[in-house]
Amino acid sequence: MRIYQGCLRRGDSVRNSRTGRRIRVSRLGRLNVTELEDLEAVYAGDIAAFFGVDCASGDTMVDVNMKEPLAMESMFIPEPVVSMSVKPTNKSTIESFSKGLARFTREDPTFILSQDSDTGESIVSGMGELHLEIYAQRLAREYNAPCTLGKPRVAFRETLSEPFEFDYLHKRQSGGAGQYGRVIGILEPLPPNSYTKLIFSDETVGTNVPKNYVPAIETGFRNSCQVGQLAGQKITGLRFRLQDGDNHCVDSSDWAFQQAAEGAMKQAMDEGSWLLLEPIMYVEVSAPAEFQGVLIATVTRRNGLIVSTEVSESYAMVNAEVPLNDMFGFSGELRSITEGKGEFTMEYLKYCPTRQATSDALIEEYEAAEEAKLIASGKGGAITRRKKK
Repeated sequence: MRIYQGCLRRGDSVRNSRTGRRIRVSRLGRLNVTELEDLEAVYAGDIAAFFGVDCASGDTMVDVNMKEPLAMESMFIPEPVVSMSVKPTNKSTIESFSKGLARFTREDPTFILSQDSDTGESIVSGMGELHLEIYAQRLAREYNAPCTLGKPRVAFRETLSEPFEFDYLHKRQSGGAGQYGRVIGILEPLPPNSYTKLIFSDETVGTNVPKNYVPAIETGFRNSCQVGQLAGQKITGLRFRLQDGDNHCVDSSDWAFQQAAEGAMKQAMDEGSWLLLEPIMYVEVSAPAEFQGVLIATVTRRNGLIVSTEVSESYAMVNAEVPLNDMFGFSGELRSITEGKGEFTMEYLKYCPTRQATSDALIEEYEAAEEAKLIASGKGGAITRRKKK
């Protein structure tokens, strides 16, 4: 915890601005590598350990007597770019395994736990293969719950390649009050620096779409973006501009307008032009100078864009932008080509459209999986290929 203002002493109480809970500071300390130095007080600018506190990364603690608790600006939390299935190697450790994962998701907002709706497997998502492997090692070391990680899955995304105008009417009548909601507007792709965002804009004027139904329309839009129809990936980089619509004095409801928004999205998925996006990583590779040529060749072969190269008397460094999907197995190859003397770092940079070969492979894999599901369910039939750029 970092102290921004004032003084905090052992035994004082603070309040969590997010939860409103009062917390007593029973112990303060400063970490020096593996040693802990107990402290009686910490002051503005200090970074100290705070024990026995149930809080999340980014929470703000304030004086309990503050009438209007303040909160620091929220942290920027990037979207996960890699997912892996995870399961304990021994069923007897399931309880410890679950406790460890729950703790890790609380302390690290970039580490996300979910469940595969088809297989029921636990899925962990994070900022890279190494990120997830470290947590697997911590499960074994701190919770005595060794686990097995599945094959890495890159977090591809889907987005429109050009604007799509929609006019969708959801109408159902089955005796008594029915369902009626109409939405009119435009779906627009966002610029590349906003490829990870979803934006909803209410541009309606008048009462054709009552304002109390607008949140339901936004819910329908965001729900539809969970799974795209091009390759089954999440939809991002999209703006939903609601411009007009229609309602019925009896049959309109939140549910009807939510269904109308989902219908408009389905219409866009079927008729719009879509493309796939993939995470691009900023990679820094260094090795003895005699390996500069082979470093550049290796990065280029993995579809990397060389940003810069530096050569000193003894070492060479190559900086590049490389698709994450092409970085798997790089550490082993780097050891091999540099006789174990090379090293690299990488961090998430941005999302960009995938190469044609990658896009085609993902779509074919998704369609094959969907067709297999239909056959398994006894419905059979071929999958219709979606329109893409």
